Amino acid sequence: MRIPLSKGDLAPDFTFTGVDGVPLQLSDLRGRKVLLAFFRNAGCAMCNLRVRHFIRRYNQWSLQGLEIVAVFESPETNMSPYVNLQEAPFPLIADPQATLYDLYGVEVSEEKVQATMADTNTEKFVAEAAAEGFALIREEGSNFYRIPAEFLIDDNGIIQDAHYGQLVIDHLPLDVIDRFAAGNYGAVDSGVSVESKVKPG
Repeated sequence: MRIPLSKGDLAPDFTFTGVDGVPLQLSDLRGRKVLLAFFRNAGCAMCNLRVRHFIRRYNQWSLQGLEIVAVFESPETNMSPYVNLQEAPFPLIADPQATLYDLYGVEVSEEKVQATMADTNTEKFVAEAAAEGFALIREEGSNFYRIPAEFLIDDNGIIQDAHYGQLVIDHLPLDVIDRFAAGNYGAVDSGVSVESKVKPG
């Protein structure tokens, strides 16, 4: 049963090994803020576009004490030909059994995927992804109906924002993450803001 998390919850701890082979535990990051992002799969064009946005802000966020942990519902063998090509400076986790997705209550929704296809803003995100070199493909064996989610976790391990996407293109606005990275916790309240209402990037 899917049990979503909320602001004020203690972020469920877990141990992981990134595709770089380095083992880490989420609680090892206490003392720093964390952006924990759940993506659809390693070949998803929209996911790769989002990773590109994170990479471009990583230096700034890291200096402000924010770490990024990115999870993909893909086997490790599928990471290399897709998202790994970006050489992200933060951990990328292959979670093909969706263990962490279940732990954080990240949903699967055919209805939301269909709504994404019908959304008038989807085309501009597809165009931006294409301009960045990310083609629309369907990763073999991937869960096509997985919906992304992002969590902002403070330096005490407490969730300050649990953002479950309403569409495939729905993520936390980057300016919300900027404020969180800067330590402005009081300004972190994304509600149900859908990124399709915000300009990409």
